[in-house]
Amino acid sequence: MARSTTHTQAGLLRHDAPAALALLEQARAAAPRHPLPLIALYRFHFYGHQLELARQVGEDALALARSALGPNFGDFPPSDEDARGNASVRFYLFLLKGLSYLNLRLGHLPEAQLLLGELRRLDPQDHVGGGLLWHVLQRNLLGDELSPTEQIADYPVRGWGKAAS
Repeated sequence: MARSTTHTQAGLLRHDAPAALALLEQARAAAPRHPLPLIALYRFHFYGHQLELARQVGEDALALARSALGPNFGDFPPSDEDARGNASVRFYLFLLKGLSYLNLRLGHLPEAQLLLGELRRLDPQDHVGGGLLWHVLQRNLLGDELSPTEQIADYPVRGWGKAAS
């Protein structure tokens, strides 16, 4: 894949979104099983405030990552070492986090809850920072049921916090 050439050209065409998108789609077609074109396409849509399109690309990337990790991935949480240092595992975990964020922004709370539950199961030490999104989700789901004191007390500085229990 001519990654650097195609992505560089697309980056230089920021002022011409249709031409940049065409180059990104060309890169994706040239390397359909490689994550880099998907990452570039995701960012294109995300920073272009096209969150639904970014979510669709993120779901494609999640399926690709899941396939690359093999059929038994997720039967057990990855080791702490893998969650911190294995690029494939981290890519998958960050995709779960990114898709959770997009679903929250789009108002798809059940989908966000499902993805964050899976992220919590696979990353109980919260190496990728999904706990904060879990807290945001809980505040969206519970809203007025939490007193201001509970909202502040349950706010995780790092980790899943009480609200994830």
